[in-house]
Amino acid sequence: MVQVKHECHFSNGTERVQFLDRYFYNLEEYARFDSDWGEQGGEYRPVTELGRPDAEYWNSQKDLLEQKRAAVDTYCRHNYGVGESFTVQRRGERGGGRPGEGTGCVC
Repeated sequence: MVQVKHECHFSNGTERVQFLDRYFYNLEEYARFDSDWGEQGGEYRPVTELGRPDAEYWNSQKDLLEQKRAAVDTYCRHNYGVGESFTVQRRGERGGGRPGEGTGCVC
């Protein structure tokens, strides 16, 4: 079974964003793209020897690297903005009234 996981890690809102693309074969991670790696701001690296040929090939594909490097904005920051009104802005909201008065957090 092959699986790909896309991850966004945020620090201080969207001030510091890291994008990861993780590739798995039979539940073992074999390659990873990390937006923090590399001189250009993101590259693929093998996690196991199985991932070495793929990482080398993907790093040779300039269009693919541009797309993955842009994912910090196009995927992570975009999705942060979409979900912000449902998550971040409601953090810490507490109702001061009685149950059922509509003053509580709907999270």
